[in-house]
Amino acid sequence: MQAKAPSYASDVLKVLTSVRSEPEAALVSARLSEAGIEAIYQRSIGGPEWGVSGARDVYVEEHDLVRARELLKADQGVSEAELADLSDAASSKLEDDNED
Repeated sequence: MQAKAPSYASDVLKVLTSVRSEPEAALVSARLSEAGIEAIYQRSIGGPEWGVSGARDVYVEEHDLVRARELLKADQGVSEAELADLSDAASSKLEDDNED
């Protein structure tokens, strides 16, 4: 589970991207957080029986949308080793959040 998200008015949140699973959403959220952009994610298909699989929409505040898109676009050239490190960090964050 992700950490408790701040309260947002629904009209200020915009979908940044859709990803295939919760770990991928956590990875994107962690990368955005490193850049000072708050993000939340929510299941976009499937139900609880799908566990961590199933698509997730990643949301950011409207004023961060352009910067977040630029950040993700720049990250498309990330090496496999860097992706592995980010994935490990996101998994650790998920584990830490589940312990709370």
